[in-house]
Amino acid sequence: MQLSLPTSVSAESCKSINNNMRDKIELEKKLLDNLISGDKAAFCELYASYKQGLIYFAMKFLKSRDFAEDIFQDAFTSVWQNRRFIDPNAPFAPYIYTIVKNRTLNLLGSIEKEEKLKAAIIKKSINVGNYTEDQTTHADLNLIIDRALRNLTQQQSLVFNLSRKEMMSHQEIAAKLNISVNTVQKHISASLKLIRRHLSKHADIYADIAILIYCTSLSK
Repeated sequence: MQLSLPTSVSAESCKSINNNMRDKIELEKKLLDNLISGDKAAFCELYASYKQGLIYFAMKFLKSRDFAEDIFQDAFTSVWQNRRFIDPNAPFAPYIYTIVKNRTLNLLGSIEKEEKLKAAIIKKSINVGNYTEDQTTHADLNLIIDRALRNLTQQQSLVFNLSRKEMMSHQEIAAKLNISVNTVQKHISASLKLIRRHLSKHADIYADIAILIYCTSLSK
């Protein structure tokens, strides 16, 4: 049984579409071959070709163009750094979309963890009441915090202080240090985890209040 084409579609137009798709596949394979060899022009062409689609894809989950653009930039940085491991015979789209998807999910998870940590600390602090007033002072807490900060890397400490002491937004820190917003988020999340581990040597409630003061900038 032979199927008939819609009146608005001709065999010639279908053939033309197939040829265009084949040409596009061959062009992309050539770009990937050149990329693997370190051709920056090929990298830039792939970068421009996928930019809008990938940013739109990330924005559907992140609801922020700034975060989406950072995810896109980080993804293509990874492409360039790992170009020698790319298979030029495999479609590039599934490869790059998977990178963006994984980085998006990681960022969402990091943001969620930081918000949960803040909420848990605040909830605990409400229940301690006069205990912390009687047993600790802000000077004591600041001393412990200062000791904890010595365990941060130089970059982590810089980002953390810009965020918590100077009250700069993630976008402002990224612009000041010429890094991505995603990188700022990672530094802050890592810093909070490291400080929490250091303070766990003290009573839990003492540690939580110390972090609370820094997270909410109650002390300078």
